[in-house]
Amino acid sequence: MEPTRIIAIRHGETTWNVDTRIQGHLDIPLNETGRRQAERMARALADEPISAIYASDLTRAWETAQYLARVQGMEVTREEGLRERGFGDFEGKTFAEIEALLPDQSMRWRKRDPEFAPAGGESLIALRSRVVATAERLAAAHPGELIALVGHGGVMDVLYRAATRLDIQAPRTWELGNAAINRLLWTPEGFTLVGWADTQHLDDGTLDDSAISGGSPDPLSAPSKIPEEIRRTS
Repeated sequence: MEPTRIIAIRHGETTWNVDTRIQGHLDIPLNETGRRQAERMARALADEPISAIYASDLTRAWETAQYLARVQGMEVTREEGLRERGFGDFEGKTFAEIEALLPDQSMRWRKRDPEFAPAGGESLIALRSRVVATAERLAAAHPGELIALVGHGGVMDVLYRAATRLDIQAPRTWELGNAAINRLLWTPEGFTLVGWADTQHLDDGTLDDSAISGGSPDPLSAPSKIPEEIRRTS
């Protein structure tokens, strides 16, 4: 089977990203900056021979995907498996509010406890299982083709770990920026990383998804500079 090429894109910025407020499955739209980011992402990928675009059904990802669909002249397919992690009782709260109201749960979240799930939410194990199964299914349907997956920070984090064989509990040292372009390959043997966190099309920067590491101030959990050879994807 020929490899499937994948462009994975996190949604554009929302007001809740700016406020460090957990969105999870709550349906928050893009803000003005996010719409501008999505438009620039789409222009950057205008000449890519994309065969199919799949997006989370949450508005922020769905709207981001529509910009790409317009320049590609195709429709977007809704895919609930590309939704953000369900954060249950954390949703709608800022990092500071979670720390103050739910300190024990906040600690488990910050430590990336794989089995921890906020009340009504998903664990990291459940998120990984869902995202990997979804991405594998979609990639397997397009051997030898290029597809776009538009989702969320948690989805991008799982894909990066799957492609680099990193444990789900390992501290994060890679960027998960809004509207960044990430590239992977898939074969039946698994995912391979091609390029990550390309933001050359965004001249005003992008917000990293701190929710993935629980907003941890620990430098080991903070995103570091991505090497130029990885940032500059082909």
